[in-house]
Amino acid sequence: MELIKDKLYEIREQYEYSMSNGDKRVENWFLMSSPWPTLAVILVYYIFIWLGPKYMENREAYKLQTPMIIYNFSIMGLSVYIWCSCVYSMYMAGYKFSCTPVSYTYDTYDITIAAALWWYYFSKGIELLDTVFFILRKKNNQLSFLHVYHHSTMFILWWIGVKWVAGGQSTVGASINCFVHIIMYFYYGMSALGPRFQKFLWWKKYLTILQLVRI
Repeated sequence: MELIKDKLYEIREQYEYSMSNGDKRVENWFLMSSPWPTLAVILVYYIFIWLGPKYMENREAYKLQTPMIIYNFSIMGLSVYIWCSCVYSMYMAGYKFSCTPVSYTYDTYDITIAAALWWYYFSKGIELLDTVFFILRKKNNQLSFLHVYHHSTMFILWWIGVKWVAGGQSTVGASINCFVHIIMYFYYGMSALGPRFQKFLWWKKYLTILQLVRI
């Protein structure tokens, strides 16, 4: 019993030490003071993946055309904002693509990058709605292991990223991902507009290639 208590105490000490060494600039930002809200969202996400298909089993699929149009173009707009903020601030701050360490200063460009990465983290939470739309539309064939793994892990991994390394080389990866998301969610938004726009989406195979290259 004492051994268990000692181990729990050690874990708690390590947790508190890690939290105290986070980026001071972001510690009071929404959801950044503790990992538990982010983990709770992911738990609810998993529960919905488990119960959602059971709930929809004997129900008609929801159309959700208007919500999906709004959702996809909103994510695209947010991705444009994050990408522009990162690219402009990286350029002004003299970032290099090879290796740039995190700057924890309150310089305008460093703070702008940190804020953009926080929005990037937050967007990963919003993008969990991709899965919700799949389930409510009874597109369960799209709920692959890769889809669920990617969406659930990105949210917590980017909480960690913003908590300790809100800047530096991580900004490059986020920028590339946002650029792909701009194109991807534009495609999804156009697709949600209906069959009359299908003729404009001949470039789907190139989007797939771009997604694979990003990975």
